[in-house]
Amino acid sequence: ECKSERLVGKAIVKVTIMPDGTPTDASIHKSSGNPHMDAEALRIVRAMPRWEPARDLHHGKPMPQKFTLPIMFRLPEK
Repeated sequence: ECKSERLVGKAIVKVTIMPDGTPTDASIHKSSGNPHMDAEALRIVRAMPRWEPARDLHHGKPMPQKFTLPIMFRLPEK
């Protein structure tokens, strides 16, 4: 729908990467202004494969880490 209407935008998604690398708790931090784009941004983040987890500097153990990811929606250039 957004593509046919030539809409573009950017959604900012907050996500926590767990010690096993799984992305969890994805939520919209800043809306793109379009509910379809926001829903797609969340779907993309939730479908991501496991990440390399953050590690504690003193002990080297994996730990949860929060990230803020911009998801850009652009039209292909012709």
